[in-house]
Amino acid sequence: MLRLSVSVTPFGLQGLTVFCDIFKLALSVGFCMHEWALAEAVISAASEAAEKEGLREVREVRIRIGELQQIDQDVLMFALQQIKKTKIESAEFKIEEARARMRCRVCGRAWVFEKEKLGESVLEAIHFVPEVAHAYVKCPKCGSPDFEVVEGRGVWLLSVKGVK
Repeated sequence: MLRLSVSVTPFGLQGLTVFCDIFKLALSVGFCMHEWALAEAVISAASEAAEKEGLREVREVRIRIGELQQIDQDVLMFALQQIKKTKIESAEFKIEEARARMRCRVCGRAWVFEKEKLGESVLEAIHFVPEVAHAYVKCPKCGSPDFEVVEGRGVWLLSVKGVK
């Protein structure tokens, strides 16, 4: 059971209304808290980079997300728009995905991850814990679950562009 506790203050309900709208959207897309936490981390890292570079205003933030992270880009983009801070409030976010590539430690075969061949529950498990892919993905040549992820994991802040 999900409970939402609300207290009304003399300052009105505007903040509550915004929260409820965000909450309803999150529920409608499967309550993707993973993406919200990621958005907070991206905003924090971009703010830090802007501060370090002496930017007054950030115009563009480029992010690269590994395919194994199974991030819902629409939810991430919505979260980024909602929690932008002052220097970043007019920034455009650009997201690119890094395809997941594997290499078998037994036979050396390299291959590209094919999420279409996995069920939704498996993809959801990989979404929360990418390492669980080893339980479901096997080398297409020898069938071994012993492989390394060469590319397609993690999240990178590629660039932060703005005005000094």
